[in-house]
Amino acid sequence: MFGENDFSRLELDLSGCRDNYRYFRGLLKPQTKMLVLVKANAYGHGAVEFAKMMTEAGADYLAVAYPVEGMELREAGIHKPILVLTAGTDFFNEIIDNNLEPSIPNTSALDILCKTLEERDIRNFPIHIKLDTGMHRLGFVTSELAELEDYLSKTDRVRVKSIFSHLAASDEPENDDFTLGQIKLFQQNAGALSDSLGYKPMWHILNSAGIERFPQYQFDMVRLGIGIYGISALPGVKLAPVASLKCKILQIKHLKPEDGTVGYGRHGKIAPEGTVTATIPVGYADGIDRLLGCGRASFLLNGKRVPTIGNICMDMCMLDITGVEAKVGDTVTIFGKEPTISELAAILGTIPYEILTSVPRRIERVVIP
Repeated sequence: MFGENDFSRLELDLSGCRDNYRYFRGLLKPQTKMLVLVKANAYGHGAVEFAKMMTEAGADYLAVAYPVEGMELREAGIHKPILVLTAGTDFFNEIIDNNLEPSIPNTSALDILCKTLEERDIRNFPIHIKLDTGMHRLGFVTSELAELEDYLSKTDRVRVKSIFSHLAASDEPENDDFTLGQIKLFQQNAGALSDSLGYKPMWHILNSAGIERFPQYQFDMVRLGIGIYGISALPGVKLAPVASLKCKILQIKHLKPEDGTVGYGRHGKIAPEGTVTATIPVGYADGIDRLLGCGRASFLLNGKRVPTIGNICMDMCMLDITGVEAKVGDTVTIFGKEPTISELAAILGTIPYEILTSVPRRIERVVIP
Protein backbone atom coordinates (compact mmCIF):
# COMPACT_ATOMS: atom_id res chain seq x y z
CA MET A 1 0.00 0.00 0.00
CA PHE A 2 1.06 3.60 -0.62
CA GLY A 3 1.98 5.77 2.32
CA GLU A 4 0.07 8.98 2.95
CA ASN A 5 2.70 11.12 1.23
CA ASP A 6 3.61 8.76 -1.61
CA PHE A 7 3.04 10.04 -5.14
CA SER A 8 4.71 7.23 -7.04
CA ARG A 9 6.75 4.13 -6.33
CA LEU A 10 8.56 1.27 -8.01
CA GLU A 11 7.38 -1.94 -6.40
CA LEU A 12 9.83 -4.87 -6.39
CA ASP A 13 8.16 -8.27 -6.23
CA LEU A 14 10.35 -10.43 -3.98
CA SER A 15 8.45 -13.62 -4.75
CA GLY A 16 8.70 -12.98 -8.50
CA CYS A 17 12.40 -12.34 -8.12
CA ARG A 18 12.80 -15.67 -6.33
CA ASP A 19 10.83 -17.42 -9.08
CA ASN A 20 13.07 -15.96 -11.78
CA TYR A 21 16.19 -16.90 -9.83
CA ARG A 22 14.97 -20.48 -9.41
CA TYR A 23 14.22 -20.71 -13.15
CA PHE A 24 17.77 -19.76 -14.13
CA ARG A 25 19.30 -21.73 -11.27
CA GLY A 26 17.42 -24.77 -12.58
CA LEU A 27 19.26 -24.51 -15.91
CA LEU A 28 22.62 -24.88 -14.20
CA LYS A 29 24.65 -27.59 -12.54
CA PRO A 30 24.63 -27.44 -8.74
CA GLN A 31 28.30 -26.43 -8.63
CA THR A 32 27.99 -23.56 -11.13
CA LYS A 33 28.17 -20.18 -9.42
CA MET A 34 25.65 -17.44 -10.12
CA LEU A 35 26.71 -13.82 -10.51
CA VAL A 36 23.88 -11.26 -10.59
CA LEU A 37 24.31 -7.86 -12.20
CA VAL A 38 23.13 -4.92 -10.12
CA LYS A 39 24.80 -2.18 -12.17
CA ALA A 40 22.94 0.97 -13.22
CA ASN A 41 21.00 0.99 -9.96
CA ALA A 42 20.10 -2.68 -10.53
CA TYR A 43 18.76 -1.89 -14.01
CA GLY A 44 16.66 0.84 -12.43
CA HIS A 45 15.23 -1.40 -9.71
CA GLY A 46 17.28 0.01 -6.83
CA ALA A 47 20.77 -1.36 -6.27
CA VAL A 48 20.75 -1.71 -2.49
CA GLU A 49 17.27 -3.17 -2.34
CA PHE A 50 17.93 -5.60 -5.15
CA ALA A 51 21.36 -6.62 -3.89
CA LYS A 52 19.79 -7.56 -0.57
CA MET A 53 17.12 -9.56 -2.39
CA MET A 54 19.75 -11.39 -4.41
CA THR A 55 21.84 -12.10 -1.34
CA GLU A 56 18.76 -13.68 0.23
CA ALA A 57 18.03 -15.63 -2.96
CA GLY A 58 21.49 -17.21 -2.90
CA ALA A 59 23.61 -15.34 -5.46
CA ASP A 60 27.33 -16.11 -5.21
CA TYR A 61 28.57 -12.86 -6.72
CA LEU A 62 27.30 -9.38 -7.54
CA ALA A 63 28.58 -7.15 -10.33
CA VAL A 64 28.46 -3.41 -10.87
CA ALA A 65 29.70 -1.18 -13.67
CA TYR A 66 31.69 1.42 -11.71
CA PRO A 67 33.56 1.55 -8.40
CA VAL A 68 31.13 4.08 -6.89
CA GLU A 69 28.30 1.56 -7.36
CA GLY A 70 30.22 -1.06 -5.43
CA MET A 71 31.06 1.44 -2.70
CA GLU A 72 27.35 2.20 -2.30
CA LEU A 73 26.62 -1.49 -1.74
CA ARG A 74 29.42 -1.83 0.81
CA GLU A 75 28.15 1.23 2.70
CA ALA A 76 24.73 -0.44 2.80
CA GLY A 77 26.20 -3.53 4.43
CA ILE A 78 26.35 -5.83 1.39
CA HIS A 79 29.18 -8.34 1.96
CA LYS A 80 28.97 -10.55 -1.13
CA PRO A 81 31.95 -10.53 -3.52
CA ILE A 82 31.48 -7.65 -5.97
CA LEU A 83 33.03 -7.57 -9.46
CA VAL A 84 33.57 -4.08 -10.91
CA LEU A 85 33.16 -4.44 -14.66
CA THR A 86 34.48 -1.01 -15.61
CA ALA A 87 37.12 -0.37 -12.99
CA GLY A 88 39.09 2.23 -14.95
CA THR A 89 42.46 3.27 -13.50
CA ASP A 90 41.72 6.21 -11.19
CA PHE A 91 39.93 4.51 -8.29
CA PHE A 92 42.07 1.51 -7.39
CA ASN A 93 42.61 2.77 -3.83
CA GLU A 94 38.85 2.98 -3.33
CA ILE A 95 38.44 -0.47 -4.87
CA ILE A 96 41.02 -1.87 -2.46
CA ASP A 97 39.57 -0.06 0.57
CA ASN A 98 36.09 -1.41 -0.17
CA ASN A 99 37.15 -4.97 -0.92
CA LEU A 100 35.92 -4.78 -4.52
CA GLU A 101 37.29 -6.94 -7.33
CA PRO A 102 38.23 -5.12 -10.55
CA SER A 103 37.93 -6.31 -14.12
CA ILE A 104 41.25 -5.84 -15.90
CA PRO A 105 40.95 -5.37 -19.69
CA ASN A 106 44.51 -4.35 -20.60
CA THR A 107 48.08 -4.33 -19.31
CA SER A 108 48.03 -0.56 -18.68
CA ALA A 109 45.30 -0.98 -16.07
CA LEU A 110 47.06 -4.02 -14.64
CA ASP A 111 50.32 -2.11 -14.29
CA ILE A 112 48.69 0.82 -12.49
CA LEU A 113 46.88 -1.55 -10.12
CA CYS A 114 50.05 -3.51 -9.34
CA LYS A 115 51.96 -0.30 -8.58
CA THR A 116 49.18 0.77 -6.23
CA LEU A 117 49.27 -2.61 -4.52
CA GLU A 118 53.06 -2.41 -4.22
CA GLU A 119 52.82 1.01 -2.57
CA ARG A 120 50.39 -0.48 -0.05
CA ASP A 121 52.35 -3.74 0.32
CA ILE A 122 49.38 -5.88 -0.72
CA ARG A 123 49.75 -9.27 -2.38
CA ASN A 124 47.33 -11.71 -4.05
CA PHE A 125 44.66 -9.07 -4.63
CA PRO A 126 41.71 -10.61 -6.54
CA ILE A 127 41.24 -9.50 -10.15
CA HIS A 128 39.15 -10.67 -13.11
CA ILE A 129 40.72 -10.79 -16.58
CA LYS A 130 38.47 -9.64 -19.41
CA LEU A 131 39.01 -11.25 -22.83
CA ASP A 132 37.71 -9.71 -26.05
CA THR A 133 36.26 -12.55 -28.15
CA GLY A 134 34.16 -10.49 -30.54
CA MET A 135 32.29 -7.75 -28.66
CA HIS A 136 35.22 -5.42 -29.40
CA ARG A 137 34.47 -3.14 -26.49
CA LEU A 138 36.95 -4.00 -23.72
CA GLY A 139 39.37 -6.84 -23.10
CA PHE A 140 42.57 -8.59 -24.17
CA VAL A 141 42.68 -9.93 -27.72
CA THR A 142 44.66 -13.06 -28.62
CA SER A 143 47.76 -11.17 -29.73
CA GLU A 144 48.02 -9.51 -26.31
CA LEU A 145 47.94 -12.71 -24.25
CA ALA A 146 51.68 -13.37 -24.33
CA GLU A 147 52.42 -9.97 -22.80
CA LEU A 148 49.71 -10.54 -20.18
CA GLU A 149 51.02 -13.99 -19.30
CA ASP A 150 54.55 -12.64 -18.96
CA TYR A 151 53.40 -9.79 -16.70
CA LEU A 152 51.38 -12.08 -14.42
CA SER A 153 54.28 -14.53 -14.14
CA LYS A 154 56.47 -11.79 -12.65
CA THR A 155 54.15 -10.40 -9.98
CA ASP A 156 52.57 -11.71 -6.81
CA ARG A 157 50.54 -8.55 -6.28
CA VAL A 158 47.42 -9.98 -7.91
CA ARG A 159 45.70 -13.31 -8.18
CA VAL A 160 43.34 -14.00 -11.06
CA LYS A 161 39.95 -14.87 -9.58
CA SER A 162 38.26 -15.36 -12.93
CA ILE A 163 38.70 -15.11 -16.69
CA PHE A 164 35.64 -13.95 -18.61
CA SER A 165 34.28 -12.58 -21.84
CA HIS A 166 31.03 -11.11 -23.09
CA LEU A 167 28.73 -12.50 -25.78
CA ALA A 168 27.60 -9.95 -28.35
CA ALA A 169 24.46 -11.63 -29.73
CA SER A 170 23.52 -14.66 -27.64
CA ASP A 171 19.82 -13.76 -27.85
CA GLU A 172 19.75 -13.79 -31.68
CA PRO A 173 19.51 -17.25 -33.32
CA GLU A 174 20.67 -15.83 -36.65
CA ASN A 175 24.01 -15.07 -34.97
CA ASP A 176 24.52 -18.46 -33.34
CA ASP A 177 27.55 -19.31 -35.49
CA PHE A 178 29.18 -16.09 -34.30
CA THR A 179 28.28 -16.85 -30.68
CA LEU A 180 29.73 -20.35 -30.90
CA GLY A 181 32.85 -18.86 -32.44
CA GLN A 182 33.16 -16.50 -29.48
CA ILE A 183 32.81 -19.40 -27.05
CA LYS A 184 35.43 -21.45 -28.89
CA LEU A 185 37.90 -18.55 -28.88
CA PHE A 186 37.19 -17.98 -25.20
CA GLN A 187 37.93 -21.62 -24.38
CA GLN A 188 41.22 -21.45 -26.28
CA ASN A 189 42.42 -18.19 -24.74
CA ALA A 190 41.16 -18.85 -21.23
CA GLY A 191 42.80 -22.27 -21.38
CA ALA A 192 46.13 -20.85 -22.47
CA LEU A 193 46.03 -18.17 -19.78
CA SER A 194 45.05 -20.67 -17.08
CA ASP A 195 47.93 -22.97 -18.11
CA SER A 196 50.40 -20.11 -17.83
CA LEU A 197 49.15 -19.18 -14.36
CA GLY A 198 49.60 -22.66 -12.97
CA TYR A 199 46.21 -22.57 -11.31
CA LYS A 200 42.62 -22.58 -12.57
CA PRO A 201 40.60 -19.38 -12.14
CA MET A 202 36.84 -19.44 -12.67
CA TRP A 203 35.65 -19.09 -16.27
CA HIS A 204 32.44 -17.32 -17.28
CA ILE A 205 31.00 -16.10 -20.56
CA LEU A 206 27.22 -16.69 -20.43
CA ASN A 207 24.84 -13.79 -19.91
CA SER A 208 21.07 -14.22 -19.34
CA ALA A 209 20.30 -15.23 -22.93
CA GLY A 210 23.37 -17.45 -22.95
CA ILE A 211 22.19 -19.30 -19.85
CA GLU A 212 18.90 -20.06 -21.58
CA ARG A 213 20.26 -20.87 -25.02
CA PHE A 214 23.76 -22.28 -24.42
CA PRO A 215 23.74 -23.85 -20.94
CA GLN A 216 26.29 -26.46 -22.07
CA TYR A 217 28.89 -23.68 -21.87
CA GLN A 218 28.17 -22.56 -18.32
CA PHE A 219 31.75 -23.30 -17.20
CA ASP A 220 32.35 -22.25 -13.55
CA MET A 221 30.03 -19.26 -13.29
CA VAL A 222 27.34 -17.41 -15.25
CA ARG A 223 26.25 -13.76 -15.20
CA LEU A 224 22.54 -13.16 -14.76
CA GLY A 225 21.40 -9.70 -15.83
CA ILE A 226 18.11 -8.80 -17.51
CA GLY A 227 16.75 -12.31 -16.94
CA ILE A 228 16.48 -11.88 -13.19
CA TYR A 229 14.44 -8.74 -13.81
CA GLY A 230 11.85 -10.70 -15.81
CA ILE A 231 12.95 -10.69 -19.48
CA SER A 232 13.52 -14.03 -21.25
CA ALA A 233 15.35 -14.65 -24.51
CA LEU A 234 13.11 -17.61 -25.32
CA PRO A 235 9.62 -17.39 -26.83
CA GLY A 236 6.97 -18.79 -24.56
CA VAL A 237 8.97 -18.43 -21.34
CA LYS A 238 7.00 -16.24 -18.96
CA LEU A 239 9.22 -14.80 -16.28
CA ALA A 240 7.81 -12.70 -13.48
CA PRO A 241 8.07 -8.93 -14.00
CA VAL A 242 9.90 -7.89 -10.85
CA ALA A 243 9.29 -4.14 -11.12
CA SER A 244 5.92 -2.38 -11.26
CA LEU A 245 5.84 1.39 -11.60
CA LYS A 246 2.73 2.77 -9.93
CA CYS A 247 1.38 6.17 -8.98
CA LYS A 248 -1.75 7.81 -7.61
CA ILE A 249 -4.15 10.13 -9.41
CA LEU A 250 -3.59 13.75 -8.38
CA GLN A 251 -6.63 15.32 -10.01
CA ILE A 252 -9.56 14.47 -12.25
CA LYS A 253 -11.00 16.99 -14.71
CA HIS A 254 -14.32 16.83 -16.58
CA LEU A 255 -13.51 18.82 -19.70
CA LYS A 256 -16.07 20.20 -22.12
CA PRO A 257 -15.62 20.51 -25.89
CA GLU A 258 -15.17 24.27 -25.57
CA ASP A 259 -12.17 23.67 -23.28
CA GLY A 260 -10.40 22.64 -26.44
CA THR A 261 -7.11 20.92 -25.62
CA VAL A 262 -4.97 19.31 -22.94
CA GLY A 263 -1.27 19.84 -22.20
CA TYR A 264 1.75 21.49 -23.77
CA GLY A 265 1.48 22.39 -27.42
CA ARG A 266 -2.29 21.75 -27.25
CA HIS A 267 -1.77 18.25 -28.70
CA GLY A 268 -4.40 16.59 -26.52
CA LYS A 269 -7.78 17.06 -28.21
CA ILE A 270 -10.99 17.03 -26.21
CA ALA A 271 -13.72 14.85 -27.74
CA PRO A 272 -16.95 16.44 -29.05
CA GLU A 273 -18.88 14.82 -26.20
CA GLY A 274 -16.29 15.92 -23.63
CA THR A 275 -13.32 14.14 -22.04
CA VAL A 276 -12.52 13.10 -18.49
CA THR A 277 -8.83 13.30 -17.67
CA ALA A 278 -6.67 12.17 -14.78
CA THR A 279 -3.35 13.79 -13.97
CA ILE A 280 -0.67 11.53 -12.51
CA PRO A 281 2.69 12.49 -10.93
CA VAL A 282 5.13 10.89 -13.36
CA GLY A 283 6.67 12.42 -16.47
CA TYR A 284 9.70 12.21 -18.68
CA ALA A 285 11.95 12.96 -15.69
CA ASP A 286 10.62 9.70 -14.23
CA GLY A 287 11.34 7.58 -17.30
CA ILE A 288 8.00 8.10 -19.06
CA ASP A 289 9.32 8.83 -22.54
CA ARG A 290 7.61 11.68 -24.38
CA LEU A 291 6.93 9.30 -27.27
CA LEU A 292 4.42 7.52 -25.01
CA GLY A 293 2.21 10.61 -25.02
CA CYS A 294 -0.73 11.57 -27.24
CA GLY A 295 -2.41 8.18 -26.90
CA ARG A 296 0.49 6.08 -28.07
CA ALA A 297 0.55 4.19 -24.76
CA SER A 298 -2.10 3.23 -22.25
CA PHE A 299 -1.77 2.41 -18.57
CA LEU A 300 -3.88 0.38 -16.15
CA LEU A 301 -6.52 2.02 -13.94
CA ASN A 302 -9.03 -0.01 -11.95
CA GLY A 303 -8.74 -2.93 -14.35
CA LYS A 304 -9.15 -0.77 -17.47
CA ARG A 305 -6.55 0.46 -19.94
CA VAL A 306 -6.54 4.24 -20.27
CA PRO A 307 -4.52 6.09 -22.93
CA THR A 308 -2.29 9.09 -22.44
CA ILE A 309 -3.68 12.37 -23.72
CA GLY A 310 -1.51 15.27 -24.78
CA ASN A 311 2.24 15.56 -24.38
CA ILE A 312 4.11 13.99 -21.47
CA CYS A 313 5.30 16.73 -19.09
CA MET A 314 8.52 16.66 -17.05
CA ASP A 315 6.87 15.59 -13.77
CA MET A 316 3.33 14.69 -14.80
CA CYS A 317 1.20 13.32 -17.57
CA MET A 318 -2.50 13.16 -18.31
CA LEU A 319 -4.72 10.19 -19.08
CA ASP A 320 -8.04 9.96 -20.85
CA ILE A 321 -10.21 8.10 -18.33
CA THR A 322 -13.55 8.78 -19.99
CA GLY A 323 -15.98 6.02 -19.04
CA VAL A 324 -13.81 4.60 -16.26
CA GLU A 325 -14.89 4.93 -12.65
CA ALA A 326 -12.07 6.55 -10.72
CA LYS A 327 -11.30 9.02 -7.96
CA VAL A 328 -8.35 11.04 -6.75
CA GLY A 329 -5.89 8.71 -5.04
CA ASP A 330 -6.66 5.66 -7.19
CA THR A 331 -3.61 3.72 -8.38
CA VAL A 332 -2.38 3.77 -11.98
CA THR A 333 0.10 1.10 -13.14
CA ILE A 334 2.55 2.42 -15.73
CA PHE A 335 4.19 -0.97 -16.24
CA GLY A 336 4.25 -4.30 -14.45
CA LYS A 337 2.12 -7.32 -15.22
CA GLU A 338 -0.01 -5.01 -17.39
CA PRO A 339 1.13 -3.21 -19.39
CA THR A 340 4.42 -5.07 -19.56
CA ILE A 341 7.75 -3.34 -19.89
CA SER A 342 8.20 -5.15 -23.21
CA GLU A 343 4.97 -3.61 -24.53
CA LEU A 344 6.20 -0.11 -23.80
CA ALA A 345 9.61 -0.92 -25.27
CA ALA A 346 7.94 -2.07 -28.50
CA ILE A 347 6.05 1.23 -28.75
CA LEU A 348 9.30 3.11 -28.34
CA GLY A 349 11.32 0.88 -30.66
CA THR A 350 13.81 0.15 -27.89
CA ILE A 351 14.65 -2.55 -25.35
CA PRO A 352 13.30 -3.02 -21.80
CA TYR A 353 16.73 -2.16 -20.35
CA GLU A 354 16.40 1.45 -21.49
CA ILE A 355 13.01 1.98 -19.86
CA LEU A 356 13.98 0.31 -16.58
CA THR A 357 17.23 2.25 -16.23
CA SER A 358 15.39 5.51 -16.95
CA VAL A 359 13.40 5.35 -13.71
CA PRO A 360 15.25 7.85 -11.48
CA ARG A 361 16.19 7.54 -7.85
CA ARG A 362 13.52 10.05 -6.83
CA ILE A 363 11.01 7.26 -7.37
CA GLU A 364 10.91 5.25 -4.14
CA ARG A 365 11.75 1.55 -4.40
CA VAL A 366 9.57 -0.65 -2.19
CA VAL A 367 10.09 -4.40 -1.76
CA ILE A 368 6.84 -6.35 -1.76
CA PRO A 369 7.20 -9.76 0.02
